[in-house]
Amino acid sequence: MARILIVDDSPSQLMGMKRIVEKLGHEALTAEDGAAGVEAAKANVPDLILMDVVMPNLNGFQATRAISKESTTAHIPIVLVTTKDQETDKVWGMRQGAKAYITKPFNENQLIEVINGLLTGG
Repeated sequence: MARILIVDDSPSQLMGMKRIVEKLGHEALTAEDGAAGVEAAKANVPDLILMDVVMPNLNGFQATRAISKESTTAHIPIVLVTTKDQETDKVWGMRQGAKAYITKPFNENQLIEVINGLLTGG
């Protein structure tokens, strides 16, 4: 069982991803914005992070960069899960340290595939 941090300011998105993560048998931690996500990552050191981009305080790009640059959390794979669907957004997100990029609305199987792939080191 892995510990997965879900960072999203939308309660419905947060609950939807939490349901999927728990259905896979993993523990789900949540944070409502980028700043809280960075703090939760440092405090809990999860195995994987699902990160929204458009959020108050720190956006997902800024939070991903902060987590990727911090020595205690740099190893954690981050998946950006966002409505931002432009190729430039994807390129920028990967440059900030994300390991995968999924656009909303996402297909549940697509999310499961990415989670399983990153948790097994793929």
